[in-house]
Amino acid sequence: MNDLYILNTMKKVFLSIALITPIMISQNINAQSKSNEFPATEIRNQWVSMKLYLPNPENGYYRATRFDWSGIISSLLYEGHEYFTYWKSTHDPTVHEDLSGPVESYSTPGLGYEEASPGEHFIRIGVGILEKPDEEAYVWSKTYKIIDHGDWTVTRGDDWIEFQHDITSDFGYGYNYIKRIDLKKEKPGFTIRHRLKNTGMKLIETDQFNHNFFTIDQEPSGPAFSISFPFDLSTTYDLKGLMEIEKNELFFIKQLQNNTIFLELDGYGTDITDHNITVQNKKSGAGVTFTVDRPIHRMVFWACETTLSPENYIFLSVSPGEETIWVSDYTLFLTGDR
Repeated sequence: MNDLYILNTMKKVFLSIALITPIMISQNINAQSKSNEFPATEIRNQWVSMKLYLPNPENGYYRATRFDWSGIISSLLYEGHEYFTYWKSTHDPTVHEDLSGPVESYSTPGLGYEEASPGEHFIRIGVGILEKPDEEAYVWSKTYKIIDHGDWTVTRGDDWIEFQHDITSDFGYGYNYIKRIDLKKEKPGFTIRHRLKNTGMKLIETDQFNHNFFTIDQEPSGPAFSISFPFDLSTTYDLKGLMEIEKNELFFIKQLQNNTIFLELDGYGTDITDHNITVQNKKSGAGVTFTVDRPIHRMVFWACETTLSPENYIFLSVSPGEETIWVSDYTLFLTGDR
């Protein structure tokens, strides 16, 4: 009886009778075993412990081309509550969504994709130089051939880690990208500080988003969760009888089972104070509020039965020789902390 068979059997039990405690234990063990199989590290302070996967072209945990390879969190523990774990029952490093944690992506096709002919190259920030195949349009879920991984440098201290990625090309684009994660000293949480410097000859313009993949205490997506914003929400998308909107709050009216939901959310303005989202597991009391010091460019929400993701977008424009900096801030809390 192999591990995959056992995991699938457990999943069926979970779906049929919702005996979640054994499954939570199993998933934790499975996540831990996976983190031991791939290059990883850990940072911690008096509040939290965070485990992260490291970028590695040969044997890294994630080697697909949709998401930035840096800052992938495999576990974040605060007062015994888990915020990020792996949310699927199978794992393939070359599949676009097979990763955990608050992963980020530069979601436009890529630098130089539109002007490239089949066989020529384009860049995915945080990934490398890719080859454009003969296709009608970019496919976000495809894993493209990587021609040049660029240069990765990782440095860390006890409570911080910094990733640096450098790319140069012969088609006008290049960058120096730094992502630094610091555990907050004054309260439980962390910040992600980004710096993107344009070292090429062409303008870099792209949107960037975070596919948060929250798995707070591995509670199934359902009525235990609330997602709130500082503005009144609206959407033209079908809620499918699964969710409802009440002023600034998005909540489930039933548990997702073998189902997903995707919504484009509206109601935000151009002020950065709108970029403030809270996700709370009301059953366990664990929650997180995250902000970005840029206006929201686009706001969507996606969930399946094992994870939920408020996906927050910003827009970046960086001229040659210039750089831009932005900071994401995550504050963890428990009911009674606030």
